[in-house]
Amino acid sequence: MINISELKFDDRGLIPAIVKDSTTGQVLTLAYMNEESLKISMEKGLTCFWSRSRQELWLKGETSGNYQHIVSITADCDNDALLVTVEPDGPACHTGSFSCFHHPLWESDELSEFSLDLLMDELRGRKEEKKEGSYTSYLFEKGIDKILKKVGEESTEVIIAGKADDKRETVYEIADLTYHVMVLMLQMDISLEDIRKELASRHVIDHKVKQEKMT
Repeated sequence: MINISELKFDDRGLIPAIVKDSTTGQVLTLAYMNEESLKISMEKGLTCFWSRSRQELWLKGETSGNYQHIVSITADCDNDALLVTVEPDGPACHTGSFSCFHHPLWESDELSEFSLDLLMDELRGRKEEKKEGSYTSYLFEKGIDKILKKVGEESTEVIIAGKADDKRETVYEIADLTYHVMVLMLQMDISLEDIRKELASRHVIDHKVKQEKMT
């Protein structure tokens, strides 16, 4: 473990802090800390930054409720940048996106990146800005009844494929079901973080039950 005194703040007294999700590993935002905000972050266990535009301390989530609970803070090899791993209460971006990084600039034709968070951002885009010929936009236009009907149909397809013990077909149908469930989530303003929190709470409960059985 190193001390704050060993960190190299720039001539403005700032150090860049890259924030990532502890569950998905996705980069959420890039912000800056000074010595005071870093100490507050460590004391509270919540990310606190220095706002360069407002020239003041900024406790993430104080206004929005989207706090970031710190799991760990790690300095890079030169001690002039920080990696802050967090469990977020909600979106990191003021736009409502899970991550601040959602404006594609360039993408390789041979290599591709995928995550459920990226897919959710893409689906959200089809909801907010309808695109002609887009099946996703079509579902949002038709509304909740159509979306629920598709979720029901895809659930049935998963059952049929699973009953047939067809792994490849089951994977295919689960992917279809996942897509339609994510459309339903957006229609009902349910985030992936809402689901993560629910699953995490069940994991804790299950762990407690197991502990009780052992004692």
